[in-house]
Amino acid sequence: MLTAITRPVSSSMNRCELGYLPRREIDVQKAAAQHDEYEALLAGLGLRVVSLEPEPDLPDAVFVEDPAVVVAEVAIMARMGAVSRRPESESVARELARYRPLRWLREPATLDGGDVMHAGSTLYVGASQRTNAEGIRQLAAELEPFGYSVAPVEIRGCLHMKSACCYLGRQTVLANRPWIDPAPFSHLRILDVAPEEPWAANVLAVGESAIIPSCFPATRQILERAGWHTLPVDVSEIMKAEGGVTCMSLIFENGQGV
Repeated sequence: MLTAITRPVSSSMNRCELGYLPRREIDVQKAAAQHDEYEALLAGLGLRVVSLEPEPDLPDAVFVEDPAVVVAEVAIMARMGAVSRRPESESVARELARYRPLRWLREPATLDGGDVMHAGSTLYVGASQRTNAEGIRQLAAELEPFGYSVAPVEIRGCLHMKSACCYLGRQTVLANRPWIDPAPFSHLRILDVAPEEPWAANVLAVGESAIIPSCFPATRQILERAGWHTLPVDVSEIMKAEGGVTCMSLIFENGQGV
């Protein structure tokens, strides 16, 4: 069974970190309801949802993907690029320690889990405002003994790499090409988002299903034509905090991170 670690929306979400989007008022109550619907979708797909305690003083704490990178053998605790977010790691580490040995990235490394796309034995890592070259180097050093390779990817125009591309399975990446250098994906099939929906690449694939924000109907049709069963979810308030459907969960199975 897949396990999904999640965390409720913080009551202080309006003080979230932003990199590319203008600040807009977030309806926190509506965001919490949207998060509940998201968790229900995960449970409906058969995942065991483990919800951490709320962190009312940590505005971005709902984005549990960023503090860690999980593979079959180990969990790598990231050193997040935004200093204000680093306290989020403590509770995530306590929960992950129940499932995996932990390793920790060290200063001067910075790395956010939202910059890491896992495809088979390769982890593609975006060089972003939040993830630096030392973070990529240390991640590669931690994972190399387990047979994983790490491939840096140049990104531009967005906060995290998973805003620009996500792995769907079946050797396929959903991508907004203007925001990434596609060269590292030369051996993979690239499925392009609808041109009018540049933010639509952040999709959470679980088996043959794909959770996608409901505001991207054209990209949803592209996924359906390509053979994925899509599950739309309204995350409009969460997207105001530069969040998406991958970053609200940390998903892994017995011996396999995804």
